[in-house]
Amino acid sequence: MYRFFVESNQIDTVSNKVYITGSDRNHIKNVLRMNEGEEVSVMVPGTDVEYRCAISGYTDDEAVLTLLFIKESDVELPCEIVLYQALPKSDKMELIITKAVELGVARIVPVATSRAVVRLDAAKADKKIARWNAISEAAAKQSKRAVIPEVSHVMTMKEAVEDAGSFGAKIIPYELADHDTMEHTREVIGNIKAGDKVAVFIGPEGGFTEEEIALAKGAGFEAVTLGRRILRTETAGLVVLSWLIYNLES
Repeated sequence: MYRFFVESNQIDTVSNKVYITGSDRNHIKNVLRMNEGEEVSVMVPGTDVEYRCAISGYTDDEAVLTLLFIKESDVELPCEIVLYQALPKSDKMELIITKAVELGVARIVPVATSRAVVRLDAAKADKKIARWNAISEAAAKQSKRAVIPEVSHVMTMKEAVEDAGSFGAKIIPYELADHDTMEHTREVIGNIKAGDKVAVFIGPEGGFTEEEIALAKGAGFEAVTLGRRILRTETAGLVVLSWLIYNLES
């Protein structure tokens, strides 16, 4: 079942109608070609309420839905996870955003690290952020999330570390961490509980510099190993998120 996000003023519980406008209206009518009676799921971003609706018709500007029933949604993780992702090469960021949103991340912060090959000027960064947020929204709809995770503006490593300063749990996988200390990684992941705010820092293709690791450790980050194999930057964050899901939802 397809999911769409609307503002609260687009839901009229008195008349049991929901109105979808803009590109989503076009997508429902002209791309999905949904007919009267077909059902969709509608949510207001950031809420835990799902509105199950049926298509009742179209105007020039709106898809008009009939509200069938309302139910509580429980799809979100019990803690807030923010992924701080060093800027990767080519279009890897799009894959990372898509999969991280599917796995339940709450926010994604692109980070310009010392060894990141990609460098974005202000004009390019604005266009990239707009596209990345559109990708996040599409992934949130596909995975039936209750929220649309924000992709924030690009930060320096120092800014990112400061941004995560108040978080209760801060993890930074590091390829030079002792591979024989996997037990420490299990302990760090296992100590994260519902309600915690978690920062996960992932380095670029060339890895973090010693200075960046020292900066993070000085701010209370736990440097952990992800095993004996070197993972690509687009893999490492998804591994950590998967472990967190296993720990939090098991």
